Amino acid sequence: MSQSILWHRGMALLTSRPVLWLLFAVNALGTVYGYYWYKGQLEDTFLFEPLWYLPFVPDSPTASLFFTLTLIYLLVADRNKGLGLGKRSVLRGFVEAFGLITSVKYGIWAVAMIWSGYAMGDTIVWQDWMLTLSHLGMALEVLLFAAYTTYSISSIVLVAIWIYANDWMDYEQGIFPRLSEVLLPHLHSIQWFTIALSTLSIAIALFVLQFQKHRRSRV
Repeated sequence: MSQSILWHRGMALLTSRPVLWLLFAVNALGTVYGYYWYKGQLEDTFLFEPLWYLPFVPDSPTASLFFTLTLIYLLVADRNKGLGLGKRSVLRGFVEAFGLITSVKYGIWAVAMIWSGYAMGDTIVWQDWMLTLSHLGMALEVLLFAAYTTYSISSIVLVAIWIYANDWMDYEQGIFPRLSEVLLPHLHSIQWFTIALSTLSIAIALFVLQFQKHRRSRV
């Protein structure tokens, strides 16, 4: 059996309604857990910082939330036109672009922070393995479903504005996710690594957009 046939069968399974519902449930639960993980930082921000800082605090759970919303769009997509080729809207495009860009960024970022801490002397516990697998899954799943998105260049621009603003808030206003103490002396390097990940994630979204344009031209 050719690799092409295996790929198409694999994607058909991945986009089947039972699998989509399973992914929806897993991502919804992960999103709730993610916001709970940020509970202490959100409380501190609420008490000691301007209220408008709050949306910039939880990074990974917000990324997961938007991919969960993307899954809802896929579940209700017009199947006569194929997943991702159904009704397009500005809101849907923004949700999909936000989920893609932020999930790639923070999926990689979290894993990099965990294992950088380990390289500098941190002890790895079971929660670190859980976070590693879940964040790698975040990045992988959005890439697998990227071919079924419907966003436009305007959506990417809006998300880019948000994601760079989020980086500025994290490292200039000091609301970055809580890090291991061994990483804090390297905060400046982490800042530039984070900005580089933002740029890489946006570049991936642009590549997907070009792929989608080529795909639609053949439909």
